[in-house]
Amino acid sequence: MSRALVLNASYEALAIVSSRRAISLVLCNKAEILHETGDYFHSERCVFPEPSVIRLKYYVKVPFPKRVALTRRAVFARDNYRCQYCGAPAENIDHVVPKSRGGGHSWDNVVASCKPCNSRKEDRFLHETNFVLRRAPMQPRAKAWIWLLGNPRDEWLPYIGEPSISA
Repeated sequence: MSRALVLNASYEALAIVSSRRAISLVLCNKAEILHETGDYFHSERCVFPEPSVIRLKYYVKVPFPKRVALTRRAVFARDNYRCQYCGAPAENIDHVVPKSRGGGHSWDNVVASCKPCNSRKEDRFLHETNFVLRRAPMQPRAKAWIWLLGNPRDEWLPYIGEPSISA
């Protein structure tokens, strides 16, 4: 099933929902379609365009900005699926300061790594090895959650900004 980008009345990206949920919001007169996919929903007597981007007709106050959850998938996406030590395709995540030596499980301490680098580093600090980080780990920007959900449609780009999820 396709997805649709939901915008606030101020054109701020709020969420990504199923196309079925998006058409439901449009039919309940809570949103308007800004972009269509070219496909259609059919009922017994009507045909409705499948929405790709919808805009709410009323402003929804968002109490807190969305934070990107620290997941394996999110770390890989932030690091472009590349090992931050050697540049090979990433298969694991690594704690820069090992958890066994006081490091936390946080955005600024977790990087993507390949299996060989992860095995060679073991539970040592960077200064105890010959590894150098290609880029310092940091928390992704606020709108990164959109990019982490998969490939956004071209018509979403004016509303969600640049594809980079780095800070």
